Amino acid sequence: MTSDAIISIRNLSKTYENGHQALKSVELDVQRGEILALLGPNGAGKTTLISTICGLVRPSTGTITVDGFDTIKQFRKTREIIGLVPQELTLSVFDKVRDTVAFSRGLFGKPPAPAYIDKLLDDLSLHDKKDAMLMTLSGGMKRRVLIAKALSHEPSILFLDEPTAGVDVELRKDMWKLVDGLRQSGVTIILTTHYIEEAEEIADRVGVINNGELLLVEEKRTLMQKLGKKRLMVELAESVTTIPASLQKYGLSLEMDGRTLVYTYRAGEGKPTGITRLLSDISESGLHLQDVKTTESSLEDIFVDLVRSPEHQ
Repeated sequence: MTSDAIISIRNLSKTYENGHQALKSVELDVQRGEILALLGPNGAGKTTLISTICGLVRPSTGTITVDGFDTIKQFRKTREIIGLVPQELTLSVFDKVRDTVAFSRGLFGKPPAPAYIDKLLDDLSLHDKKDAMLMTLSGGMKRRVLIAKALSHEPSILFLDEPTAGVDVELRKDMWKLVDGLRQSGVTIILTTHYIEEAEEIADRVGVINNGELLLVEEKRTLMQKLGKKRLMVELAESVTTIPASLQKYGLSLEMDGRTLVYTYRAGEGKPTGITRLLSDISESGLHLQDVKTTESSLEDIFVDLVRSPEHQ
């Protein structure tokens, strides 16, 4: 366990009774106060990993400690530290919003805190619905209630499992505003998401999981520098049907319009990009340049490349 890790996972595996191995030898330290985004396709193991850390699924092998406490031997203590917002809308339909949030707080042995509950409802735009029955709420509003329940006992770690899947843009904005406020107050946040642009915007580190394996965990900026690619788009003055033989060594591709050559290269590795030589060779091949522009990989591009890579299948 690193000195400032609030969650430490060692050799974590989970095989279900039907033989499906949902997690394979996962090793992970989550740093205190960080936002970690876990990305992966459906069935990759994201929810199993979160459920195991929260003590809802028992691991087949390995250990997990939360703030120094073992999640199996000291389950009650670790569960007090954690707030979980599950994917499913699991709410009792006849309860009222404020009552169900306050009741969740009591389940963790916390004394009543009406002012805190009211502020929580305000932050999640639920104040005007506080006396409404849960059965009358929209899916987006129910999602807000789940978040309020998860935060009711003031946890120091918050898990958000696909929190914005199928919800409106307004809730998404409220969610990330709340997440930012929690981070500033020192709460550690682990989220799984299909909205990679959200991870790109708010996460400190990004983990990619596929087929139960944690492929990597990197600082977002480092990840994009190491695995990101740049593309040079060379627009020609006239269309061509084939790339001249003298340019084959550059591995260029020709767009459908016949007028755009695409050169892919990695930046920031201390190696020459080859662009100057390429542009010179294009001119010498008899082609006429009209425009040149570059684009960079997004986090989504990197994620797709990782999960499609044969070595990670």
